[in-house]
Amino acid sequence: MYQELRDQSKSRLIRPPRATASRQAQSCISGQTQNIQYWTEQIMSDPHKKLTSAFPAVLCLTGVFLLISSGCSKATTQPRAAAPLDVEVVRVEQKDVPASGGWIGTLDGTVNAEIKAQVTGYLRNRTYAEGSLVTKGQVLFEIDPRPLQAALDQARAALNEAEGQVAQSKSQLLQANAQLLQAEANQGKAQLDVNRYTPLAQQRAVTVQDLDNAVQANLAAKAQVEAAKAQVEMAKAAIVANQAAVGAAKAAVATADLNLGFTKIVSPIDGIAGIATAQVGDLVSPASASLTTVSAVDPIRVYFSVSEQEYLAFRRMYPGAIEQQARVQQIRYQLVLADGTVYPRTGHFLLADRQVNLQTGTIRIAAVFPNPGSNLRPGQFGRIRDLTDINKNALLVPQRAVTELQGGYLVAVVGPGNKVSIQPVKVGEDVGAMTIITEGLKAGETVIVEGTQRVRPGMVVNPKPFAGSSTSPAAEER
Repeated sequence: MYQELRDQSKSRLIRPPRATASRQAQSCISGQTQNIQYWTEQIMSDPHKKLTSAFPAVLCLTGVFLLISSGCSKATTQPRAAAPLDVEVVRVEQKDVPASGGWIGTLDGTVNAEIKAQVTGYLRNRTYAEGSLVTKGQVLFEIDPRPLQAALDQARAALNEAEGQVAQSKSQLLQANAQLLQAEANQGKAQLDVNRYTPLAQQRAVTVQDLDNAVQANLAAKAQVEAAKAQVEMAKAAIVANQAAVGAAKAAVATADLNLGFTKIVSPIDGIAGIATAQVGDLVSPASASLTTVSAVDPIRVYFSVSEQEYLAFRRMYPGAIEQQARVQQIRYQLVLADGTVYPRTGHFLLADRQVNLQTGTIRIAAVFPNPGSNLRPGQFGRIRDLTDINKNALLVPQRAVTELQGGYLVAVVGPGNKVSIQPVKVGEDVGAMTIITEGLKAGETVIVEGTQRVRPGMVVNPKPFAGSSTSPAAEER
């Protein structure tokens, strides 16, 4: 047992000095080794002594030896210089990029038709799927047609009655014409009697009384003729009145028939039908709110507002009407949706409003985008950009290379000797994952993308290409 303890003590505490240690360290270790050997020999010389009386001393000396030897080794170790910090860098890129400022736009249908009831009645059925595409003429709602069918039948009966009155008036006209002919015949006979009795009365062949009777009969016959003519005119007037009644009856029939048709509420356009605001069983009327809205969304409009200054700048740049027309025909718009994705189809200019808004000082512009799949819906928001507006020779760096500090922007630049300098810059618009630098950098300079928070001015770094960048120094060397 004591032999094992001595062997373990020698193996754990007596180690050869390092080849690079100084003489002072070797002397320190040698002295401590002699102390440990002394106590070991004391234990081995008297095997009847208890191990517990000496073992704590050995452990204590062992700990002291380790601390002293550690201190000696630390005192003799020479400090090493720190390696340069690894950072990822890119070169400042210069190229023409589309202006990406844009405007906030609101999507709306080219036509938004409010569907309302045109007659009063109870909704009997809704025949379309809410939010689905509907076609022009498709039935959306049905109103109970029975009351309006009864009104149509009544109007048709009134029309038949009016047509009967017209027929009766025509027969009365025929009768009046016959009476007129008879009165004219009687008046002709009376006139002949007067003509015959007049010379005979002068010759005293007939009495004066006979001539007077003939004259009176002729006058009575003339009066009958005039009365018959009046009857004819009255018959004609009755025909006209009854014909007017027939016209009114026909109009009533057409109105009743039209109202009966209005019990089937149809879509006036092709588009997307919204959620119904009335349910089956509701009493609706022309005074009620709209039942739903159908929007034509292919193409779809995007409304946005530009400032009065932008409008005036455009007019100054293109003063003539022909120049303005040519410019707006060239404009192609890009739509960036709310989730940041770019709509795959481009739009074109449609119109500018007639006036500047007095409250906002902006003028409203409308652009049109194709929407064949009806993926875009009215009410969406997006950012609209003019793809034909170009920033010439723009300086681009990754957005991650720019640090914002107290309202300003800083970029870490790696210069000669891989030394870092912190430069203030002015930033412009964002182009994807890149940022336009308007002031503070030059094309070709190397900026730090990863590790900007750990560098300080004057620090020497180890630049490495930024992962995935085609403008890093290493990528250009390759």
